[in-house]
Amino acid sequence: MTYSVDTRAVHAGRADLAELGVHALPLDFSTTYPMHDQVAAGAALGAFADGAATAATPVYQRLYNPTTARFEQALAELEGTEAAVSFASGMAAITAVLQAACLMTERRHVVAVRPLYGGTDHLLSIGLLGLSVTWVEQDEVARAIRPDTGLVVVETPGNPTLNLVDIATVVIQAGDVPVLVDNTFATPVLQNPARLGAAYVVHSGTKYLGGHGDVLGGVVACAEQRAGALRQVRILTGAVLHPLAGYLLHRGLATLPLRVRAAQATAATLAVRLAVHKGISKVHYPGLPGNDPRGLIGRQMRGPGAMIAFETTGDAAAVVAALRLITPAVSLGSVDSLIEHPALLTHRLVDAEGKETGGITPNLLRMSVGLEDPEDLWADLDQALRAAGTRATVAVDAHAATAAVPAEPTVPAEPAAVAVAADPHAAVLAAPVIAVPEPEAFAEAVSATSAQAVNGSAPVPA
Repeated sequence: MTYSVDTRAVHAGRADLAELGVHALPLDFSTTYPMHDQVAAGAALGAFADGAATAATPVYQRLYNPTTARFEQALAELEGTEAAVSFASGMAAITAVLQAACLMTERRHVVAVRPLYGGTDHLLSIGLLGLSVTWVEQDEVARAIRPDTGLVVVETPGNPTLNLVDIATVVIQAGDVPVLVDNTFATPVLQNPARLGAAYVVHSGTKYLGGHGDVLGGVVACAEQRAGALRQVRILTGAVLHPLAGYLLHRGLATLPLRVRAAQATAATLAVRLAVHKGISKVHYPGLPGNDPRGLIGRQMRGPGAMIAFETTGDAAAVVAALRLITPAVSLGSVDSLIEHPALLTHRLVDAEGKETGGITPNLLRMSVGLEDPEDLWADLDQALRAAGTRATVAVDAHAATAAVPAEPTVPAEPAAVAVAADPHAAVLAAPVIAVPEPEAFAEAVSATSAQAVNGSAPVPA
């Protein structure tokens, strides 16, 4: 029987609990596992060294842990893959895929589409792993593939501007080269890249999977034949997920669909209001008209998500400083709303060309919408935008500058009602989304359209 994502999120990875006679997830902190049969223990160690998922005994926590294994099983079920391999952080997961797909195969060239998370971008750009990278637009992947290309890397929605990448089109262009999709922003609730042909689906579990800002971890969902190499990398590098982290990530999955849907509904409402605010020059949100030119929401994604990026007319850092409720911090996907300045923080180490290509402007802010009341969040954003605008005006006047400065925004007494009425799409955006079918219902429809886009028989929007 096929269950919905809500049901799978609650029950995935818990099949053995009744047999164990427990209801809550067990937590095993053991670092070593006694076994009197040393020959069998040696055989188990050898199996793990070869990339096996299980063996007769765990032997040692760096090789296997039942708590983290349950989390991996659950995440694989949500992503629709045979296996998942967990790591100590999202960057450890990204690094492991690069090592397995490129270093272990002697194919040391990577094709990547910007924007990516700043850490991923920096890792690829500086050549720390001995890899070379070609940066391309999503419709240029095929032309960039070389005989030594080991991996194509994309992130959709992209960090931080929420650009959407057509996964199926990229997979077709990549041919035999495996495609890595960072699915952190979308989560398995909104998008399942493996069903569209992606070889590796990466999550920074620190974000939505954990969901409470109290656990660090990463995970890669993939086919079993690829998982073995990832486990080998994990064993050799020691980038293992701690059992407590595995427990917290697994526990977080049960409420993941509820959290994503609730935050997404609020994000859609805020995006509409920000789009008409005088303190904002541009809003990046896939649910707004014109921000999904390829029509990927409903075809690839089951909703626009709970992340918003927007560009302020004044000093973006001053806006953040004026916030009273929204937490000024990096990371995302927590129950509380977080906001940060990408050019100064998460994408600080991205080179100038990368910032320009990725649309990372000096006044861009990235907001992770949480579970607070949308009216409270809007009131905080509005007052911060007003306050920042006022300070900018005063500062310029004090120095007798001649340059024109935007006047303090005049927001109607009831901005919510005005914003919704001003935009015909607002009623749809403000309502809870995810009213589209499970991925099985739309995955088949993607291939024909994507193939046409690749071979040029159908126009692809710019």
